[in-house]
Amino acid sequence: MDAGAVVFERRKTRQIKVGDVAVGGDAPISIQSMTTTKTADVDGTLAQIYALTGAGCDIVRCTCNDLAAAEGLARIVPRSPIPVIADIHHQYKMALAALEAGVQGLRLNPGNIRKPEHIKAVATEARDRGVPIRIGVNGGSLDPSLYDKYGGRVTPEAMVESAQMEIAYFEDVGFDLIKISVKASNVPLMIEAYRQLSEVTDHPLHLGVTEAGPLPGGYIKATAGIAALLSEGIGDTIRYSLTADPVEEVRAGRTLLESFGLRERKNVDLIACPSCGRAEVDVIAVAEAARDAFADRELPLQIAVMGCVVNGPGEARDADLGIAAGKHRGHLFVKGQNVAVVPEAEMVDTLVEWAEFIAENGTEAALARVDLEKARREAEKDRSELFEEKGADVNASEQRVELIHRRVAD
Repeated sequence: MDAGAVVFERRKTRQIKVGDVAVGGDAPISIQSMTTTKTADVDGTLAQIYALTGAGCDIVRCTCNDLAAAEGLARIVPRSPIPVIADIHHQYKMALAALEAGVQGLRLNPGNIRKPEHIKAVATEARDRGVPIRIGVNGGSLDPSLYDKYGGRVTPEAMVESAQMEIAYFEDVGFDLIKISVKASNVPLMIEAYRQLSEVTDHPLHLGVTEAGPLPGGYIKATAGIAALLSEGIGDTIRYSLTADPVEEVRAGRTLLESFGLRERKNVDLIACPSCGRAEVDVIAVAEAARDAFADRELPLQIAVMGCVVNGPGEARDADLGIAAGKHRGHLFVKGQNVAVVPEAEMVDTLVEWAEFIAENGTEAALARVDLEKARREAEKDRSELFEEKGADVNASEQRVELIHRRVAD
């Protein structure tokens, strides 16, 4: 975490273990996703689990909706690189079958398994095996009695009461390896439900906006809900529920936690200026090319793509590495210091090369490999040319300031 970074004080929760992944307490906030394959397709499901793991997933959920899926889990769990949770709907016997398959966790929806004796049977079996259960309350599938109680609509209070009813069933059989979610597709509803839930329980909370939808809107909805709660210290594990490749869910979750300083940086943090009249290159195209080039490289660096050499190195001086455009060439800089000049066509490839060198050898070694004074002179030459060609006030801001003064004086 960067020195001086704001630290969010997390709400204190109990800690449970999903396989070897701790959830709650002082454990890092974990990232979850769910496979989209048929669980009976063992090889296909395992391939997806390995892809999710490579993207940074900590815990994966697989549906267990029939006997073939339960049989698939028995073959998947021993070969999975991360803990597997079985997703159960309606059929409590599938939960018992999943436990026999060796899963490291269950997810039950209180709105779908309604008979107390069935819920308790599953909790008893999970208790004896030491397997945690997530109570997954969903705004779209509340118990009908709660709809009636709260005026025929989903409310935060109804969702929290649903979770508490389920907890009571578990407590009746001495089971407390619980984490809870109160997801909804309505972001304000979801936020308020989690806030209320955090006031009445210390069980770890699984955050998510259910059915967030396709990209890019799904990213925005999920981030709005999850980020709001994380900033209040609420949440112990997260899942982006996107209509997309589940690897995108993991990448989104990883990026969010790294942005909050809640997980150590694993991948590149790419920053880029919005461009202006001084830019000599298509900043958007260069930034997108850099994003694609770094997509699968685990380099924990902040890298900047800046539109011009006039302000770029200074504005992004805290970046580990960056490129700023001059005339048909790019000025590479490390921690704000110009280090090299490269042709425009080679800017992204050069960024990748230097990023890999810095990740392996460090900033000081990168600076020591070049003639800093020569690079500084080249950058200054480009700066001067741009000033002469386009002027200091390239965005005409001073003209606007003058117009403001005239308007006020009238």
